[in-house]
Amino acid sequence: MNVKKRIVNVKKLLNSKWTAVIPLNKEKHFIVIKVLTPALANEPIEMIEIEAVYSKRCQLIAWQQLYDNAIWQQGWC
Repeated sequence: MNVKKRIVNVKKLLNSKWTAVIPLNKEKHFIVIKVLTPALANEPIEMIEIEAVYSKRCQLIAWQQLYDNAIWQQGWC
């Protein structure tokens, strides 16, 4: 099994595009609309807000989930 490690730069997440591998409710394409900054400046970023292009529904996810090839593909496929 050939698993390619995806490199995700947290500083470039804003406005990045992602495709859900298993779309639900016709929600396949997503855009990162917000990178939630922690209360303390020296803490790492943990959460992002993504918006479904089709429905405009927003949800919070841990940005590390984007590493999971079974859930997300980078760009719009």
